[in-house]
Amino acid sequence: MANFRALNLGLLASTALASPALAQPGQSPAPGTNATDVTAPPPKVQNAQDGSVPDQTEIVITATKREERLQNVPQSVIAIGTRRLDQLNISNFEEYTKQLPSVSYNFAQSGGTVVYMRGVATGGDGNHSGALPSVGVYLDEQPVTTIGGALDVHIYDIARIESLAGPQGTLYGASSEAGTIRIITNKPDLNATYGRVDGELNTVDHGGVGGKLEGMINVPLASRIAFRGVAFYQKDAGYIDNVPGTRTYCGTPVLGPNPDPPPAQIIVGCIHNGISVNNSAFVRNDINTVKNYGGRAALKIDLDDNWTVTPTIMHQYYKQDGFFAFDPSLGDLKEQRFRNEYRKQSFTQAALTVEGKIWNFDLTYAGAYLNHPTYSLGDYTDYTDAYDYIYEGSGGIATYQNYVDAAGRTIDPRQYIVGSEHFRKMSQELRLATPKEWRLRAIVGAFYQRQTNHIYQNYLVDNLGPQVSVNGWPGTIWLTLQDRKDKDYALFGEAEFDITPKITLIAGGRYYKFDNTLIGFNGMGQVNPVGTTLGYNRCLTTSGAELRDPNDNNPLITGGVPGTPCTNVGTVVNGQLEPKRSEGTGFIHRLSARWKPTKDLMFYATWSRGFRPGGINRQPTAPAYSPDYLYNLEAGWKTSFGPLIWNGAIYHQIWKGFQFAFLGPNSLTVIQNGRDARINGLETDLSYVAGGLSLNAAASYTDAKTKGAICHISFDTAADCSTFFPDLSTPNPTDGDQDFIVTPSGTRLPVTPKFKGTATARYSWRMGSGKAHVQGSVAYQGPAGVDVRQNIGGGFNPNDVFGRVRSSTLVDLFAGYDWRDYSLELFTTNVFDERNELARFTACGACSRLHIIPGRPRTIGVRVGAKF
Repeated sequence: MANFRALNLGLLASTALASPALAQPGQSPAPGTNATDVTAPPPKVQNAQDGSVPDQTEIVITATKREERLQNVPQSVIAIGTRRLDQLNISNFEEYTKQLPSVSYNFAQSGGTVVYMRGVATGGDGNHSGALPSVGVYLDEQPVTTIGGALDVHIYDIARIESLAGPQGTLYGASSEAGTIRIITNKPDLNATYGRVDGELNTVDHGGVGGKLEGMINVPLASRIAFRGVAFYQKDAGYIDNVPGTRTYCGTPVLGPNPDPPPAQIIVGCIHNGISVNNSAFVRNDINTVKNYGGRAALKIDLDDNWTVTPTIMHQYYKQDGFFAFDPSLGDLKEQRFRNEYRKQSFTQAALTVEGKIWNFDLTYAGAYLNHPTYSLGDYTDYTDAYDYIYEGSGGIATYQNYVDAAGRTIDPRQYIVGSEHFRKMSQELRLATPKEWRLRAIVGAFYQRQTNHIYQNYLVDNLGPQVSVNGWPGTIWLTLQDRKDKDYALFGEAEFDITPKITLIAGGRYYKFDNTLIGFNGMGQVNPVGTTLGYNRCLTTSGAELRDPNDNNPLITGGVPGTPCTNVGTVVNGQLEPKRSEGTGFIHRLSARWKPTKDLMFYATWSRGFRPGGINRQPTAPAYSPDYLYNLEAGWKTSFGPLIWNGAIYHQIWKGFQFAFLGPNSLTVIQNGRDARINGLETDLSYVAGGLSLNAAASYTDAKTKGAICHISFDTAADCSTFFPDLSTPNPTDGDQDFIVTPSGTRLPVTPKFKGTATARYSWRMGSGKAHVQGSVAYQGPAGVDVRQNIGGGFNPNDVFGRVRSSTLVDLFAGYDWRDYSLELFTTNVFDERNELARFTACGACSRLHIIPGRPRTIGVRVGAKF
């Protein structure tokens, strides 16, 4: 994926967009197979399904943690199977979410991708110290959702991707408040040895040449043991050009009379004749390249006809060079950067799934350990530009914040960030399911998850003197060094009862407990002027007071995160240093009714509730934030009329006390609870297959707005606006600098467009000894906002800087030929070179230079493949 990761938009549908070959109508799984036992067919069978004969396969999914036909599942689900993943040349998150109208996404500040569903979005999420995600992402049975966003798992040899819209917390927990995405891999096959190799070469308009090489092999090692392995390498070409630029900062201070002498004169401004710099050493074209490689290995071990053990391991390395946005004021795909930037990350997940039977009950254990380190270097010149202007009345940023070398001489004030995060997650789940043939069916289980993140961000200024640096960190103007730990415990269950053969009632619930902590240091050094309010001077003493407290003479408390100068994110209890903590318990539910008048018609209604835990702000003046909750009322249908399948759902959601994040003072992320939001929507999808023609379409409409105004009353955004401003029609009342309406009632939630849709048509026919095909797809998404806040003080609307993410229409074309065990395909994606926008952002809260992350420009390429 040649863009950091990705933003934008969407809403959902429930569907038949897929066709993994799993179970024929009326056919039960073979002995030893189970809900997660998904295996792609060998190549000759696959060739038949790819067009030689009509595909009559049922779509079977495991969204409810047991095998069910998609058309029988009473919730909104889209499933994209192996065939369509191959046909659409999908290999990453950005590509498969184009096919999921319910899904939108944004970029985390840490570089990850924050996923949203059904309009449950406020933007600004994904900070390492911020709120947990509202959408869960699973790789097989194990969650791979991280604090900073979803992992971009490489898509190859995947059985299907399932998108479950609406609260899924009863079965999937806290990070599935708004929905869940599940990536289901193909499992080892005991029946045959086979494999495939696929290669691609492409060229990107305005950029360079890229490509990928992928392969898989399946080998039975014994009568009850099989191995399946996958390997891949991908290089994405860059298309952002770093163009020449200069910056000149405040120099000679301007003096004026002091209204409160002495002294008689003070600095009141500056002349811009100070340090001048340029980026000539870093100017080049196509700076944003990506290298991505890794592999996956799995064993299937049938201990007997009832018990199966499946250990798996996946490793993926991902390196991004350069910057993935452009500055529209400089021209299309142009930027000015003053450093060689990079982001390197990898993840390794080891997982174990054990499935078997105890009497007639199905027992499943799923455990996993995820290790995910990241390393990055980023240019932060935008921050220096912004604050040099803000501090102009104090002589500029270099004067105000003491940017001097060891000898006291003014230096180049530009910053850059060297950072790393080390995220680890361990999850374990044990569940028991009754036979699915019973009239009363149930699943009960227990879940435990522990995730930690070691956070390091070093804001450096070349030649900065140790006397003005963070204490003990020469050259560092700002340091973030923290440890975060999030733990979740849950007991869950879901039961179904067939009142009649056509009417089923479903009830589920989850009792949960969360315990989240944060400890460490963030801020400036002791002598820096800003450090008096953020940084060393707010560190804790043995009494629990802050160092800056004139009435406290106790020494700094010891302990905390190794390497920190002291601790200012934490608390002191009985003389002992403890992390800040947010914890709580609760219960969420799901109630549904399903009516199936015929085997081809199904209608359902659902009332469900999801939640997201509260958490801690590292900003000293900002209070902790509370959990938010999503209440969902939904009615849907699933219908089949011969070759035509049409599914859909309408829903009404109330998002209570929603959490929203933004860059606050000194560009520290702050998370606060707003009021409520009301979200109404419609999602639908259809598919049609006849002969060599297949048609698929999905669309969503989302109307998401705040319900009640959000106020900023003496730093309390949870305040009831009507208490302070009875006339809520006034968007920007003047009642001092601290009391104002941040977001009027009825403001549209950002990120998600009102409308998003996708359609694909494919036609195949016999030609010579093989099969030819042509395919076209179109994906549209409407415009969307960026920030839920409409006033951040003084009547300033941040969206005046951001603007709106523009609407876009992308067209992809494919043509190819398959013969025997070989394939050849030519393709063009983004045929009209649409500059679709994935995100709009500024580098800091006070920054005014806009950056836009674009989707990949027009790409032309060729794919070849061989099966054996």
